[in-house]
Amino acid sequence: MLVRHRVVVAPVLLTLVLGLWGIRRGDAVWHDEAVTIGLASRDLPDLWQTSGRVDAVHGLHYLLMHCLFDAFGTDVLVLRLPSVLAMAVAAAGVAMLAVRLAGPRAGLFAGVVFAVLPRVQQYAQEGRSYALVCALVVWATYALVRAVERDRRGMWAAYAGLLLAACWLHEFAVLAVAAHALFVPRARLRAFAGSAGCVAVGLAPLVLVSMRQSSQVGWLDATRSGEYVRYSLTVGLSLAAAAIAGARRRTRTAREGRLIALGLGLFLAPTGLLMLLSLAKPLYLDRYVVYGAAGLALLLGAAFDQALRLGRRVRAGAVTAAVVACAMVVPTALELRTPASRSDDMTALAATLRETTRPDDGVVYLSVKRRAWELADSRPVAGVDLARARGPAASHSLYGTEVAPDELRARMLARHRIVAVASPPGVAVDDDERARTKRETLAEHFEVCGERVVAGSVITVHARTNHC
Repeated sequence: MLVRHRVVVAPVLLTLVLGLWGIRRGDAVWHDEAVTIGLASRDLPDLWQTSGRVDAVHGLHYLLMHCLFDAFGTDVLVLRLPSVLAMAVAAAGVAMLAVRLAGPRAGLFAGVVFAVLPRVQQYAQEGRSYALVCALVVWATYALVRAVERDRRGMWAAYAGLLLAACWLHEFAVLAVAAHALFVPRARLRAFAGSAGCVAVGLAPLVLVSMRQSSQVGWLDATRSGEYVRYSLTVGLSLAAAAIAGARRRTRTAREGRLIALGLGLFLAPTGLLMLLSLAKPLYLDRYVVYGAAGLALLLGAAFDQALRLGRRVRAGAVTAAVVACAMVVPTALELRTPASRSDDMTALAATLRETTRPDDGVVYLSVKRRAWELADSRPVAGVDLARARGPAASHSLYGTEVAPDELRARMLARHRIVAVASPPGVAVDDDERARTKRETLAEHFEVCGERVVAGSVITVHARTNHC
């Protein structure tokens, strides 16, 4: 037992060091983090009403962050520190899983691999629920391993409770059940089905609410061919790692075989299922199944442990491959800690708007999601939001509500200068009647005076013809 605990220390410390390194990212906040700040900062009755209309899938996380903001203040460090701690807990769970199934050295390697994976480093520094989900899924998996070994009600209850908590933080954690089903032996299927059924029943209320809010993911595009190619490559990588991990066929224990099944299942099944679901309705984002990284870490940790047993040349090759892999990760790790590492920067957008707008300017958001900067920054911009009817808090929504198209057009025509905020080229544009009114009015009655591109946003100044 003492050896197991010592094995956990290095991965946990490494995860904490990597998580705390550059955690503020220049205090830049991207869209989803701005939403976390905005909703978690509302009072509880408002948060409850808003969750009934939008973003219920993240409601439990907003409640947790609400409590932390109340206790420690609204700060970037408070926003992201729970994710750092959660990933450290997940690293401990990965190490413990590998120790239990393949021995202490495999546990150490698996935990370290998990800590340095770029995807783990990224979501360890984001103020969203994904790191917490990852930690809960990993420890639910550990409880499952214990339950399979001893078949005790307490362990099955722990498995169901941990997985249900993960699902309430993000419902796509339920896809881990498919990975777990591949691991459970036939003799334990009945107990496993009972626990999985409890998870399904407990998750049902959230599913029913989130189905009514499915328009929130309407912005997602169909899964691109490049993502299928990357998934195919990861299948190849995981199978190669599994082959190395299972190379000692004559001496491989049943536990080591279960580690391979568990690693492959966790790494491949949730992502593969989500991609299949996305063929019917676009739903795939890699962060929804970030917990799959635990499966890859288990496979690579066991493979490296096994490679060190297979002869001098194999050992030398394994060490060389590990050094090269770490060197390749360094540029990504450095880039992840810069403000430009995320898809947008709401902090930079707010600052640029303050520099660009004048008191008499109108401001028009061609993409309503660009309003998210207001959720994280209460300081007003000089111009007037021409489309706004009610603000986010008053309307219990993310971005507020907008006036009817005719009134919007009249408001725009009453201005001599309008600052338009849009998403960058290549991102799906809003295409409802209000969005078309904004674009058509600008094109017919204004000319472009200047444009600035700011980390995921495009700010364009329009003025009446010949008045730039």
